[in-house]
This record gives sequence, structure tokens and C-alpha cells, in this order.
Amino acid sequence: MMAGITAKRSAWTVIKRIAASDRISGLIMLGFALIGLICANLPWTYHLFETIAETQVGIPHTNIDLPIGHWAQDGLLTIFFLTVGLELKQELTTGSLSNPKAAAVPMLCAVGGMLAPPVLFLLTIAMFSQYGPGNTGSLILTTTGSSIPFAEMAHGWAVPTATDIAFSLAVLALFAKALPGSIRAFLMTLATVDDLLAIILIAVFFSSVNAWYWFVGIAICAVIWSMLVRMRSVPWIAVAVVGILAWIMMFEAGVHPTLAGVVVGLSTPSREMFGEATPRAARYAEKLQPFSALLALPIFALFATGVHFEELSPALMLSPLVIALVVALAVGKPLGIITTAWLATHVGGLKMAKGLRVRDMIPTACACGIGFTVSFLIASLAYSNTELSAEARFGVLVGSLVSAVVSGVLLSRQSKRYEQAMAMQGNTAQQGGNE
Repeated sequence: MMAGITAKRSAWTVIKRIAASDRISGLIMLGFALIGLICANLPWTYHLFETIAETQVGIPHTNIDLPIGHWAQDGLLTIFFLTVGLELKQELTTGSLSNPKAAAVPMLCAVGGMLAPPVLFLLTIAMFSQYGPGNTGSLILTTTGSSIPFAEMAHGWAVPTATDIAFSLAVLALFAKALPGSIRAFLMTLATVDDLLAIILIAVFFSSVNAWYWFVGIAICAVIWSMLVRMRSVPWIAVAVVGILAWIMMFEAGVHPTLAGVVVGLSTPSREMFGEATPRAARYAEKLQPFSALLALPIFALFATGVHFEELSPALMLSPLVIALVVALAVGKPLGIITTAWLATHVGGLKMAKGLRVRDMIPTACACGIGFTVSFLIASLAYSNTELSAEARFGVLVGSLVSAVVSGVLLSRQSKRYEQAMAMQGNTAQQGGNE
């Protein structure tokens, strides 16, 4: 029996180690995304994939009845947002965001990185628009031959605003081994603020608010959650029930239900209590990380990219929507970040972390063009038209891959230069010591 317990513990240790690895967890998620895209478009698998994704599953005694694909988006992804909420609470209390002065530049860069992509997205879309017959306004021709009004396609302006923290850190872990920790800290701070802004954006622009009393219920759930997780011995069954109730009320309120995870996460204490060695928010986030990185995000990616195209061909790459998203992610994100960093340091008088210059952040800024998780979510919320939703998610995948490749090449070169510079410094110091 002891041997079985030991084996389970060692297996859980391995799972936690894999989940904690930015590199491995990022590659797992990318693998599931590609599997979803392939399974949804192969002639002998797409019917089965579509059947599974569209199978309805409901909660008894409620009006919540969603397809499995939507449960992956609205249900499982709540685990990811709960982890984000816990990490945000910890960062705001004791982490990189607790000192606004030190975090000012990356925080401003997060804002700049969210403003530039929509501008480039709309400009690129406008380049493909043509005036429709009979004064019908600007139309955009898609790869399937259908004409979409400019205003409808412009609904996706928010899709390229978000940075996927898991994938961007995975690229950094793969290609930037020799770079100083200050670059990773910059990216962590920027991506954390980016997450917070993306959450606000989803709540404000992609919610259809219903009856006010649901929001009262959400607030009550947050207060009860806060009280329960502050007890010396936490009643986890009661905590789970309150969390589920908060999710249901968020759904009924017309706000994207995954944000319930953020609300209760921010209600969790982020200071040590009852003589504990670590803050509860940090400890809970660490425990949830394997479920988020290895369960919620891969399954979400599987269904999010599992969109069927009548013809998955190179012509799809010429879709105005795909091109606009690739430009917005691969060009708009780094352009917004670097421009903001330059203005903040050269005009605003703020300072980068010691030893860093604005140009040192160009490879890392390119990694911020990896949208993925939240961008997929916003794409599904922004477009009710299935053709546009499918092309938007494909555009996010292509734009994220382009950003990953560009940043990977730049980070690898930057890492080699930094390694050579450190080696030269070491040799100089050794020669000085010999003399």
C-alpha cells in the first residue's frame, strides 16, 4: 500500500514539474491546437469531431445547456482564469505590480501593446474594403466568395489585443537561456497587466448584461469565498459550491462566466496566515497550475482551433481577416510595446530595469504577439458569423506562430551575443587577475 502511495506521489511530482515548465506546457498546448485543426478538417475525422464538439450537456434545474465545445471554453477555461486571478492578487500584493514605480515601464508597455494592434487591424481590413453596389456601404470579399460588411468584420478589433503568457514564456524558455532574468521579469509584468486589461475588455465589450440581482449574487459569493478561504481549516466542499454558484450567476448575468474565476481569485488572501510559510493565493495558484496548464488549456485549444473549413488551402492565407490578424499580432504588438517603452524612457523620464535598453526588448516584444488563449476566446465572442469566427481563430493561430518564429530567431541571436559578451568579460577579468 505504501508503495502505491509513493508511486502516486512521484507521478504527481512529475506532473507538477511538467506543468511548471513553460517550455513543455506551451508545446503541449500547441500540439493540442494543431490536433484540433487537423481533426476538424480531415475527411475521415471531422464528422466525429463535430459530433463530439456539438453534443449538448446541461446542468439540471437550470437553463444552462451547452455543447461540449462551449463547455471547454466557458467551463474548463474558468480554471485558467481562476489561476490568473490568484496570480494577479499575489502580484498586486507582494509581486512585480506591488511597486508601481518599478513596474511603470512594462505596465505602460502593456497598454501600448493593446492599443496598436486594433489600429493596424482596422487599417488592414479597410485596405480590402470596396464600395458595395446600390450604396450598400463598404464590403469585404472573403476567400469563400461571400461579401461581409466592413462594420461586421471590424467587430474583431479586440482579437489581437491579448498576449498569451504561457506561450510567450515558453518561447523565452526555449530560446533565451543566457539572457538576464530582468528580461523575463519585464515580460512577466507586461503579460500580467495584459491579462488584467484583457479581462476588463471582455467584461466591458463582450457581455450582454441581464438582471441586476445576479450581480448581487456574484458579490455575495465573492464575500463568502473570501471568508471561507481565510479560515484556519478551509472547508473545500463549501468553497467548491460557492465557486460553482458564482460561475452560474456570472453566466446568468450575461457576463462571460470564466470571469467568475478572476473574481473569486482576487478575493483570496495573498498574505501569510496562521503561521503558514507561504501566502494562500500563491499556494493555491501553484496547486491549480497542473489542471490549468495540462487539462483546461490543452482541451480549450483543441476545440478552439477545431474549426472546419470547406477547403483548408493556401488561399485561406489570403483572407483579409487572416492577413489583418497576422499584421496586428506580429507587427502591431511589438510596435506598440517598443514605441511605448521609448516614449516612457526618452520623453516620460522613466527608467528600464538596470542593464536593459529599449532595443534589448525588441525580441521579447515580438513574443508578445503570441495571442492564442485569450485571443481565441475573444474571436469566438466577437463574431456570431461562423465563417468569420473560424477565419479569426485560424488568423490568431497563424499570427501567433509567425510571432513565435520571429521572436525565437531574435531571442536566440540575442542570447548568443549576450553569452559571448559574458565570456569576453570573464576572460578580461581572468587576464587582469593573472597580471
